[in-house]
Amino acid sequence: MKTSIALYPGSFDPVTNGHLDLVERGEKMFDLLIVAVLRNAEKQPLFSVSERVEMLREVTKRWSGVEVDVFDGLLVDYARKRGAGVILRGIRAISDYEYELQMALMNRKLEPRLETVFMLPGEPYSYLSSKLVREIAKLGGPLDDLVPPIVGERLRGKIS
Repeated sequence: MKTSIALYPGSFDPVTNGHLDLVERGEKMFDLLIVAVLRNAEKQPLFSVSERVEMLREVTKRWSGVEVDVFDGLLVDYARKRGAGVILRGIRAISDYEYELQMALMNRKLEPRLETVFMLPGEPYSYLSSKLVREIAKLGGPLDDLVPPIVGERLRGKIS
């Protein structure tokens, strides 16, 4: 499946500077990078899908090769629908690798033409996760270097 369209799937609850690091670098590698927000009924997210999409569109608008979309169901089905040949995933630690390897191999089994590209985050973001950001926000900690200002404001508003 030769293509220059890549998917960067995730829940993005909320989007962090680590996510944006991968978006910025991925946008340079592909003609189109689709940031695909997973609609997962099993999870209880802090932000609704529409709120996450709105924030992502705001913080990614500077990149012309980035689109924000929503999907549910199998990622491989969504990739076929969008004509994507690559899944972009970030790996921070060994624990991420074990999970992501399993997902990549299953995706390859379901759609052999779909490749997964793993990227390491920039060093300042190697510890950063949405879960940690939510916990810091709930405890009143600083969010300055963790999320874009607009996301920090929305996060504080949601928690208070």
